[in-house]
Amino acid sequence: MLYPQARRSVEAAALTPKVFEPDFDIEESRRQARELAASLPREDVEQVLDVDAGGVRCRLYRPRDAREGTLVHLHGGGFVFHDIDVHDAAARRLANRSEVTVLSVDYRRPPEHRFPAAPDDVDTVLGWLASEGAEHDLSGPLYAHGDSAGANLALVAALRHPGRFRALALVYPFLDPEAGFESYRTAADGFDPREAQWYWQQYAATPADLQHPDLAPLRSDRLWTLPPTLVTTAEHDPLRDEGEHLAALLADAGVAVVATRYLGQVHGFWRHPEVFDAAEPMTRQVAAFLGMYP
Repeated sequence: MLYPQARRSVEAAALTPKVFEPDFDIEESRRQARELAASLPREDVEQVLDVDAGGVRCRLYRPRDAREGTLVHLHGGGFVFHDIDVHDAAARRLANRSEVTVLSVDYRRPPEHRFPAAPDDVDTVLGWLASEGAEHDLSGPLYAHGDSAGANLALVAALRHPGRFRALALVYPFLDPEAGFESYRTAADGFDPREAQWYWQQYAATPADLQHPDLAPLRSDRLWTLPPTLVTTAEHDPLRDEGEHLAALLADAGVAVVATRYLGQVHGFWRHPEVFDAAEPMTRQVAAFLGMYP
């Protein structure tokens, strides 16, 4: 059952333009997202600093009395939308709740920059952390977090760099270009499966890319290399089943995995505590999980 806050969100989403419509304006949608994000309240953080991480724009959030560790945050938005400005408030909350420095990555996006530009940018940032992180007081354990498409990128980063991350937190990860799970037919509230298909079409440079494990990480044969992983899903989200399938695969592979389904919720709720009561508990769950691996 959709909770009332989620029901109102679904009703509002029905009135907005859809990405798969012929006259949809990507740039205007990006502009509106930045404008909305700028109007929302945001928490104070001890230090906020824009940095050039090997040519990739990033934003560093250091909370007061930060413990050792760096959390690499990869924003969602179907690979196409959002950026570190849109996710500024969410990154601040992550830093304050986790008590580690958050590095939010402004990876390149399609359709201007298709696969593998985004995961390659994450590789560049990880290389910068290894070579220059100490100069910015970025030491201690390394964690990765992402929501939706960002969770895909966080997972791929951990698969590309086995042993590099202490723990991984994935919020309703976007993983299956084939949309083969039942939740695409039974749980698509406020997130039309045609939208998901459109995002994959923008992201993939060629049809063959849709089979590549760096784009579709459920196909990876290296899941066993992952660190302890948290997977959270929303009950009324077409991506629900692929995230939970990932958790089952990780458990079978011997990875320490925790999976939580948030009842009554829809895709995207984590980033909006001003709308959804469940957003703050999810942020605290992520922080608590990462805190188990100092």
